[in-house]
Amino acid sequence: MAVLGLTALLLAGCRTTGHAAPAPRPARPAWQPVTLPAPPGAPGRLQLRDAAACAGRWFVVGAVVDAAGGTRPAAWSSADATAWTALRPVPRSPYGAENVLTAAGCRDGRLAAVGGKSGGVHGNPRISTWRQGADGSLVEVPAEFEVFGGPDAVNVGRIAGGPRGWLITGNRATGAAAWVSADGTDFRLVSGVPGLATDAAGRPWAADGTATASGWLLVGSVLPSGRTGVDPAVWSSPDGRTWRRAALPAAGVDADLQRVVRVGERTVAVGRRGDGLGAWLGEDAGWRAAGGFGGAGTDRPGRVWGLAAVAGGALAVVAGGAATAGWFSADGVGWSSVVLPVAVPTGSDRTVAVAGAGEAALLVVDDGSRAAVWSALGSWGPG
Repeated sequence: MAVLGLTALLLAGCRTTGHAAPAPRPARPAWQPVTLPAPPGAPGRLQLRDAAACAGRWFVVGAVVDAAGGTRPAAWSSADATAWTALRPVPRSPYGAENVLTAAGCRDGRLAAVGGKSGGVHGNPRISTWRQGADGSLVEVPAEFEVFGGPDAVNVGRIAGGPRGWLITGNRATGAAAWVSADGTDFRLVSGVPGLATDAAGRPWAADGTATASGWLLVGSVLPSGRTGVDPAVWSSPDGRTWRRAALPAAGVDADLQRVVRVGERTVAVGRRGDGLGAWLGEDAGWRAAGGFGGAGTDRPGRVWGLAAVAGGALAVVAGGAATAGWFSADGVGWSSVVLPVAVPTGSDRTVAVAGAGEAALLVVDDGSRAAVWSALGSWGPG
């Protein structure tokens, strides 16, 4: 009995005096600066807004700002995320010639983009879509003002490509909205329909979208009636015209979804969860809350700038310092830090974007006065 008592005491001592396992070292990809060639036309500052990758092609979009503050659309393409070619924009309207391209999507190695320029008597944004032609040029597809604007307009956001065509995410006075097109030449507005429209459950907000094996997916949040906090939500559709909304588990905290990406057979969505950030996983069995990661202690702890599929996992870029703004997960549950080449800024005049393909990632940071691009190829998990 004395021996058993001594053994128990020793085991207890091991438990109480043992050292905790050291935290994994952050991944340090070999980021390399990328030089984008000057687009044809008058010189000016590059204003970069988004990036995309698919089928062996990489894209960056934005605008050129001249000395007088005028803008013109700009886009670049690359086969390796290192050597880039400026695409030739072909505007079809006066506002198109001044567009800033704000969102990029990719399908079958071809680019589609959303652009806009404020104008008219009331200074409303004049939105156009752009599609890459067979000759590689980027051609504006003008739309009637009411398609993206009009009295119900709130915002036109991100664009995604998939087997069924193209999906644009946004919001209207009626609630969440989607614009769908089979080939990028004619987008149809879908709003005010069950699932997307504000109803007794609350007011929805759509932030991002992606293609799935069965159709389309939107992610965002719902503001329930009589509450100040929001709940995370997803919308699924087989065709982009009829939508089904589902609220996701949030453990009773204020939470939303801001970015979504397909990683293999699963869908990973990330957003604000209480005072930090968290992930949700969409699988065959449905959606579940997954791991949490960084965000707390920054100027804007709930801001997710970008999310990309890379190295069989998800790379998230959030507001923070160079050592705290990058996060990678192979499964959406465990997240480890990734050191970025620069701090990620906050503020409405800042833009950060990330794109990924295979083992490679592309990072775009525009702090309002200077834009820069980096690429990296290497290990993304913890060191």
